Amino acid sequence: MNSTEDPQLPEIPPGLPEAQPGETGTPIRTLELVPAEKEPAETRALLWALWGSRGLRAGWSILTFVVLFSFLASGVGYLFFHFHLASNQKYDVTAGSAFFSELIFFLAMVGAAAIVALIERRRGNLLAYNLSGPGGGVRFLSGFVSGFAALSVLIGALSLGGWLHFGIVALSGFDILKYALIWAGAFLLVASVEEGLFRCYLQFTLTRGINFWWALGVIALICGDLVFRGKGNGIWGIYGIAALGLVPCLVLHLKKAAGSGFWQATWVTSTLFGFIHTSNNGENWIGIFAAALIGFAFCVSLWATGSAWWAIGCHAAWDWAETYFYGAADSGNVASGHYLTTSPAGAALWSGGTDGPEGSVLVIPVVLLLMVIVLVFFRRGKIAAQATPAMSQASQPA
Repeated sequence: MNSTEDPQLPEIPPGLPEAQPGETGTPIRTLELVPAEKEPAETRALLWALWGSRGLRAGWSILTFVVLFSFLASGVGYLFFHFHLASNQKYDVTAGSAFFSELIFFLAMVGAAAIVALIERRRGNLLAYNLSGPGGGVRFLSGFVSGFAALSVLIGALSLGGWLHFGIVALSGFDILKYALIWAGAFLLVASVEEGLFRCYLQFTLTRGINFWWALGVIALICGDLVFRGKGNGIWGIYGIAALGLVPCLVLHLKKAAGSGFWQATWVTSTLFGFIHTSNNGENWIGIFAAALIGFAFCVSLWATGSAWWAIGCHAAWDWAETYFYGAADSGNVASGHYLTTSPAGAALWSGGTDGPEGSVLVIPVVLLLMVIVLVFFRRGKIAAQATPAMSQASQPA
């Protein structure tokens, strides 16, 4: 499919990226380039390999981001470990350690994204990556309320069914407020990092440079890694979400539907989001499937609201309620410094077992309920509709 040119934008010299979908204004020209027909063939070939109609090609952008993120995370991590701000113990789930461990990845992500945005000449810099939608604060707060309510519904259903038991109140006095705030900060960082990586940068970049066959290739690599490395902890959840996305994405591809690139990217980012959870302690296949499914739900919220702010708020509140407020296991890990105390009971299929509430089959209808909520309250009205053309244009391969 051919990209749509904006007739108001002036012609851009060869080698400079064109304006991105949804961006306005005149591109900044900082240098004069040799006309394309006078450039050596090798230079034209290199420019074609690196730059598409929307700037740096998606594959090169992602590779650059990964290298920068890894380098910055290593550097910041070294400093944090050196000054004993963070622990290198994988399952050290304390409030302070969690906060500083996530701060490492947050700083690395922001730094990498800022540099890539500068290379790609993104107007708005970091906000260009699915953060520039209207009403960010309202979206975040409504997502926070939705996330806490949804997790509470899940906890309530487990309790009513006898699959979860409440114990003693674990905190008292000032500790209640202290740990509430520290865990809130930690999970705000967790949500910012995971949503920033998957629903902001990666979703945006893949949307502008992916098609069905590229998406299928990435999904095949993910599943192949699980097969050949025998990576445990619920790998069938990955196979399930990968299979569910196959037919819808193929149909969109065959119909050449407008905006199909967004949903091809959603298939990849959601599967990848579930994949990274397979290394967690105590996961089962339902928990992994649920992680991928909630990743899909967050992409739906991005499509419906025009930005990732609702997803960030919902993600932070879900984790905060599960870990701190109710004191349940989160992806197999029980943290210290929680307010209430809960424990699973009965068959793991219903209780979630060591995985926690996210490993219960009841989590699936709760996640589906979240999708209904976001679609009902943010149905594609005037504001959200304005974000659709940008996503549709961005779906064209770069």
